[in-house]
Amino acid sequence: MISRLLVLIALLVLGSGLNQAAAQDSDPYQQLRDQMVTRQLMARGVSDARVLLALGKVPRHRFVPERLAAYAYADHALPIGSGQTISQPYIVAIMSEWAEVKPGDKVLEVGTGSGYQAAVLAELTDKVFTIDIRPELVEQAEKVLRSLSYSQIKAKSGDGYQGWPSEAPFDAILVTAAASRVPPALEAQLKEGGRLVIPLGPAGRAQTLYRYRKTQGKLVEEKTLAVIFVPLVESTGK
Repeated sequence: MISRLLVLIALLVLGSGLNQAAAQDSDPYQQLRDQMVTRQLMARGVSDARVLLALGKVPRHRFVPERLAAYAYADHALPIGSGQTISQPYIVAIMSEWAEVKPGDKVLEVGTGSGYQAAVLAELTDKVFTIDIRPELVEQAEKVLRSLSYSQIKAKSGDGYQGWPSEAPFDAILVTAAASRVPPALEAQLKEGGRLVIPLGPAGRAQTLYRYRKTQGKLVEEKTLAVIFVPLVESTGK
């Protein structure tokens, strides 16, 4: 209870400063971000102060089609094109919290999508790598991320099932699409003590979000949550 209170106090203090800055910058979305953090995330148990502050800062409306900007801070997923979606804020917060990202950690995101999750991670560490099998999504995400000065994020198009071997090992790996199994390459690229956050289950049906920790070379399940994600696409090219 005390820790939650401290988080709330920190948010209120920072939020006051953010609101003043927002007023100066004429940002009509800052109040919506503040409400998203308090009413959707904190109210549902998200308590990591750094994660809450990250979601309170990243302009989610910049990562959705302009026609949907007014709905960007509502607690649901939104379409971003190519049959993909941007996850609801609560799921982004939970995945970020479960990943336990510390400053200096090296993090891989599988499934770049809009680039929003990568931006949130970049508020937590300066070593973020993101991969997506759809080049058009990577190109659009890179454009938005550059415009917001997230130069520390490295993005590329490729098969997420294979991870990013040349940059391994990673302290945390987040997969933002549902796989039928844990890809062996991702397990291999996770450091000892590293965290893997991944939804598993069949496409279009109930799935489960898992948080694993690599312990003595094996993945140990630690947390679960019922979810529904778009499927993780595996390359068929050899």
